[in-house]
Amino acid sequence: MTTSFVPSASTVQLTPSYTLPLVLVIAAIPLLLLSAWLGGAIAIFGLFLMFQAATLRLQFSETALDIYRGETLIRNFPYQDWRNWQIFWSVVPILFYFKEVKSIHFLPILFDAKTLKICLEQRCPRVETEEINP
Repeated sequence: MTTSFVPSASTVQLTPSYTLPLVLVIAAIPLLLLSAWLGGAIAIFGLFLMFQAATLRLQFSETALDIYRGETLIRNFPYQDWRNWQIFWSVVPILFYFKEVKSIHFLPILFDAKTLKICLEQRCPRVETEEINP
């Protein structure tokens, strides 16, 4: 996967990844035969994540992780407030966790996981970077 760079050389924008949403939608097909309710719920969740991957952008600036929807900044997470982060299941990364001073966040991996890890290691080296594997 490639990383696209935004105008500032110190800001990295992660490219979207549709892997997790596609796996959920494909897994929902056989589940529809077993249980229409369960298969339908998983398919809808997969489609929701696909929409999120298409519309959200994560940018690592010099001072914060910024989340955009289109051109609109919707959240800003300054690195100085971060206490810890982890990417769960390195073989098939599906979940990104980070803890701030006052809150914790879990995000599905809807972007390039390798670039995510590189950016985190560069911008938040003081936090623990061990990954949890099943």
